Amino acid sequence: MTMSPSTPDGDRPPPPRPAFDRWTWKEIAHLLADLPMSVAGFVYSVVLVALGAGLSVTVIGLPLLALGLRGARGLGRAERGRARKLLGVNIDEPSPLTHGRRHQGFFGRLWSGLKDPVGWRALLYSFIRLPWGVAVFVVTLVSLFVLWPVLPYIARGLGNVDRAMVRALLSPSDELEARIAELESDRGVVVDTAAADLRRIERDLHDGAQARLVALAMGLGLAKEKLTADPEAAARMVDEAHGEVKIALQELRDLARGIHPAVLTDRGLDAALSAIASRCTVPVTVSVELPARPAEAIEGIAYFTVSELLQNVSKHSRAAAATVGVWRSGDRLMLQVTDDGRGGARLDGGTGMSGLAERLGAVDGLFVLDSPEGGPTTVTAELPWRDRPAVRPAGSVAR
Repeated sequence: MTMSPSTPDGDRPPPPRPAFDRWTWKEIAHLLADLPMSVAGFVYSVVLVALGAGLSVTVIGLPLLALGLRGARGLGRAERGRARKLLGVNIDEPSPLTHGRRHQGFFGRLWSGLKDPVGWRALLYSFIRLPWGVAVFVVTLVSLFVLWPVLPYIARGLGNVDRAMVRALLSPSDELEARIAELESDRGVVVDTAAADLRRIERDLHDGAQARLVALAMGLGLAKEKLTADPEAAARMVDEAHGEVKIALQELRDLARGIHPAVLTDRGLDAALSAIASRCTVPVTVSVELPARPAEAIEGIAYFTVSELLQNVSKHSRAAAATVGVWRSGDRLMLQVTDDGRGGARLDGGTGMSGLAERLGAVDGLFVLDSPEGGPTTVTAELPWRDRPAVRPAGSVAR
């Protein structure tokens, strides 16, 4: 009797039964291939460990071992593929070995390679598989000619042991691997964002306040030369310079506010968000309900997130009113900005929404956009709540 396998979650083998269907033959093929694969893996692991240990006192020993661990990753990938096709074991691939390699130089890359857990687990898998591979090959081969009636059960039992070994040693440690990949991606976002902010500050200083101060210095120099010969012209030039000084000061204040506003440092989110709401072209109602001030970094991210969202409201929404809400929910700082505009905002719409989502994701935050055509638009953001460190009184000594 044969039955078609039920595969709701992929190509998963059916329960064992006395039938020679395609899954039984796949399992037999996998078991017979265990011997050559085990021999190849065992030889590779023994030679690698022997050479790496023997040459560790030389300059090539440790780099050779690190390179060999990368090769062990390849063996693990091949074994996962074989188990996927012949045993129906769907295992995710581990994250690539890229963490910490961009700026650490040769020794940083070498250390990352030597401590690679995926490579070491694959090497251990290859090392311990030889006796199992020999035993499985012999039992399967004998069963093909002697124990034919119960061969499906034998194949299934041996295959299940193989499945357990693959899952135990060749599966990525889900939480750790996923977290490493996430942190690697987040670090890139943070680095790129910081570099873009520095370029923006440099450009604003060069094109704004710096150029204006250079012109101011030249104007004052000309006024000094005319002070004796033409006092009236000198007075006019000084008056113009005075106006330029006011404009330069305002530009510097705006630039400083873009880096970190003084009102946020002094008075917190409520006052700071009310200040940016007052500059919005749309009437904005602000509600901040926080039991305490969060950590400075989280407070700053919340401020600039709301600031960019209100800029989008001014530029793109065509709204008549908007609201900003900030509150704490458990260990999360919640932000919500709503407007009654035309809607249709998208993360890929060129309004900076995708950049905001990436920045929040880089600090374990969330960014949810709901903006149907015709409106309203609601943006909900979450940030991890971190308490602000207590400030010691002046003159106190840490114990």
